[in-house]
Amino acid sequence: MSLNKVQAFKLIKLLKKNIKNPETSLKYRNKFTLLTSVVLSAQCTDTNVNNVTKNVYKKYFTPAHFVDLGIKKIKRMIKSIGLFNMKSKNLYNLSKILVEKYNSKVPNNFEDLISLPGVGRKTANVVLNTAFNKPTIAVDTHVFRVSNRTGLTKGKNPNQVEEQLIEILPYRYLNDAHHLILLHGRYICKSRNPLCVKCVIHKICLYKDKNV
Repeated sequence: MSLNKVQAFKLIKLLKKNIKNPETSLKYRNKFTLLTSVVLSAQCTDTNVNNVTKNVYKKYFTPAHFVDLGIKKIKRMIKSIGLFNMKSKNLYNLSKILVEKYNSKVPNNFEDLISLPGVGRKTANVVLNTAFNKPTIAVDTHVFRVSNRTGLTKGKNPNQVEEQLIEILPYRYLNDAHHLILLHGRYICKSRNPLCVKCVIHKICLYKDKNV
């Protein structure tokens, strides 16, 4: 059983009313540092990424900076972040491509973004949404869980959830939908012990194990 479009509209409208600043918690300086932070955030908390990058971005905030640093220095700077070996290579290589192919600018289309090392569908959608204000929805673990749990979607994988969210949600809410659903999942609709008693959408939500 899934929500219909009227119910989905009510749900997202309530989230929008309750969550005043639906935006990423990643700290960044420009479009490039947003991209690097999202790449670093894979399997890592935003807090951990911010703790590392707050010092890095004071001195290094362009693709040319990261190319000049090289993989070894990048690795030393991000060594407290999970998967730092792979991520340091990706950051160096994507920076090199941005310098050589895109005049050091972050591309504003999906195809070019996902062609960059370390950039998958979720990362590309976050960058397009946050940096370029495009109506994309990035499906992370929070968005996947909340969307299926509430009945907004019945997706078996992130791509299906993304497609179904774009189909069911009103267009004017698509820009904020990713962060609204993500933040709701992070603080209220948690994986374990969701705070249904504090949930503003519990009357609409189809979660069968609600504790209200």
